Amino acid sequence: MHNTIHTLTRSDDVVIVGGGLAGLFCALKLAPGPVTLISAAPLGQGASSAWAQGGIAAAVAEGDTPDAHAADTIAVGGGIVDQAVALGIAREAAPRIHDLLAYGVPFDRDLEGRLAVGREAAHSARRIVHVRGDGAGAAIIAALGDAVRRTPSIRVIEGFVAEALLTEDGAVSGLQLREAGNFVARPVLLAARTVVLATGGIGHLYAVTTNPREASGSGLAIAARAGAVIADPEFVQFHPTAIMVGRDPAPLATEALRGEGATLVNGRGERFMAARHPLAELASRDIVARGVSAEISAGRGAFLDARQALGACFADRFPTVHASCIAAGIDPATQVIPIAPAAHYHMGGIAVDHRGRSSIEGLWAGGEVSSTGAHGANRLASNSLLEAVVYAARIADDIAGRAIPSPARLPDALVPPRGAASDAAAVKRLRTLMSAHVGVIRDGDGLAEAVRSFAAFEREATSIAVRNMATAALLVAASAWSRCESRGAHFRSDHSADVPALAQRTMTTLAAVREIADGLTERPTPRAAQPMIA
Repeated sequence: MHNTIHTLTRSDDVVIVGGGLAGLFCALKLAPGPVTLISAAPLGQGASSAWAQGGIAAAVAEGDTPDAHAADTIAVGGGIVDQAVALGIAREAAPRIHDLLAYGVPFDRDLEGRLAVGREAAHSARRIVHVRGDGAGAAIIAALGDAVRRTPSIRVIEGFVAEALLTEDGAVSGLQLREAGNFVARPVLLAARTVVLATGGIGHLYAVTTNPREASGSGLAIAARAGAVIADPEFVQFHPTAIMVGRDPAPLATEALRGEGATLVNGRGERFMAARHPLAELASRDIVARGVSAEISAGRGAFLDARQALGACFADRFPTVHASCIAAGIDPATQVIPIAPAAHYHMGGIAVDHRGRSSIEGLWAGGEVSSTGAHGANRLASNSLLEAVVYAARIADDIAGRAIPSPARLPDALVPPRGAASDAAAVKRLRTLMSAHVGVIRDGDGLAEAVRSFAAFEREATSIAVRNMATAALLVAASAWSRCESRGAHFRSDHSADVPALAQRTMTTLAAVREIADGLTERPTPRAAQPMIA
């Protein structure tokens, strides 16, 4: 059932913002309760979930256990995974897979009709369920989108973004929405007391990302601006081999290419990973990303070479990657592929408890915009889609068990910054700064410069969209500046070892990171603050 937004001023519904996996699954789990689902793009099109080439990790095979899955998650998380959270998610994996099957997701099966399971990096067992090899994300989103459209209790509003979360006495009172991409449109106010943010990640804060453009940190920013506690924002996972052919977002050259023997070389044709790690090209993502980044920074460039490993078989074995290369005038059977690390997944986000509740009354968060403690400083492959469905179901249960309060009145609009137009030049500058100083390899001076710049961007923004991007960037940069160690995906060249005393999650607020920015602006090189520890 569709409804024009202009008739909507007050909602007794649960309002879900985001049409990716967490948002769709939560809406379906709340049925037949009334839900309004707001999606910036047509359902399924602006979701990182739809692009996931991996699958969903679940201990469903004979001999595998949730305990083993949780142990693998904890092992890669850099010492700050919440172990109870990791175990809880692993234990709920099988029932959530069965929910997805019931919603029509066609997971691959073996000849006996059992779910077929594959293996991915750092998993100790075969436990990844796929759809047609590398199409899980798209198939899951298509099936759930169809199910949502068939559910009469879900009202879908497409083409609108939430640009502000409105609160009264520390509780959610509504949302300020605007037509996506239309910066001169008048904002629309929606009074609501129960809001679920499922707005995705922050990839588009970076110049090179694998994420759709909707992943620009808006949910993180609006929650932080409303006073929500933000967890672990400094931890950003980079995919080491995005294809650099001038496309935004950048297409991926899947890790499986290296699994088949493709090598990483610089512009001189020299392999560079063997000297960095015993596993060379098959080392963990963060190590390979740092190796690639270092070659690019040194001016030698980085390339994926599959000529020997695959050659003429490339097109048959990896049709998606092959098509991306051919479209850009590169024949991967006979030529090397230019690559760079790309922002891929945000381990940080709105801090939530085991029910998906944020620190603001009436606000829940699920999927990549949230931080549950499951991923720690580094996400285990294929755990992101699992976390999204587990927490979406928990959020729906938590909300269904409560009386949904009716909104008292239409809240007041936030005063937008001067003017309303998006400043494309400012966005480009912000993304360039983020990649240069808050990317794969970081240091104190670069981070301090980024913090000062993003604080200025936030103050001077001419549109709410740009201001929200600056807010999200500031949260990441200031927390990275504060964490004077290297841990998981967060690598500081000036503090390259981990510090055992800092093996704790960061809990911060927008007020706290603005204090850091003020300190850096007044005294260009103050001593680093430590992460606020919860």
